[in-house]
Amino acid sequence: MSELQINTTQNVKIKFEASGVGERLLAFILDTIIKVAYLTVMGSIFDAFDGMDEWSEIGLNTLISLPVVFYTLVQEALLEGQTLGKKVLKIRVVKIDGYQASISDYLVRWFFRIVDIYIFGLGFFSIAFSKKGQRFGDMAAGTAVISLRDKVDISHTILEDLKADYKPTYPSVIKLSDNDARIIKETFNNVRASKDYTTLIKLRSKIIEVTEIKNQSGTDTQFIDTVLKDYNYYTQNM
Repeated sequence: MSELQINTTQNVKIKFEASGVGERLLAFILDTIIKVAYLTVMGSIFDAFDGMDEWSEIGLNTLISLPVVFYTLVQEALLEGQTLGKKVLKIRVVKIDGYQASISDYLVRWFFRIVDIYIFGLGFFSIAFSKKGQRFGDMAAGTAVISLRDKVDISHTILEDLKADYKPTYPSVIKLSDNDARIIKETFNNVRASKDYTTLIKLRSKIIEVTEIKNQSGTDTQFIDTVLKDYNYYTQNM
């Protein structure tokens, strides 16, 4: 697998492992099995309805096929960049610029499946030879598929080690998403290691802007550390 470098909104570079052709192909096969199983079950159910005219059969077949046609688009939109197949293989669609992919990004990827999958499987060749492991749909949408299988410890996740008697300070941190918390923690760890206080101030300002909370924790470092702990407290106990 190739290494994928993502620039976050705070201009901090985060490294991930791009998902390889094998993982993505296997996820595609799993999703295909699910779709075939669905069509088989639905077909057997509606075979019981005999005597329908030709147009009724066409209409019914069209209705049944809609979940298959929009399977990838709907699942990636609802599961934040994953289908059931991707979930099993622990891979996810992300934006190259660090933002969470939007419905329009998933729509572009879904539309390009015509080229990537149904025209001689060109997308799989593109993944194999692209530096970022992108198919044409990824290139058009500005996305990539990353592996979530990395061996990481708690410092590489959004999780924080909280004491049993921990008392939160900022309830408004629930306005953040898991993706926000991940970016904040990655940026926070990087700026502390590099002593980049300018970026630290920008990060603090952005958190205050999004959550609309005031610093009651002392220094910027203490404030951001408290925000991350509070986010963990509220999301783990909801």
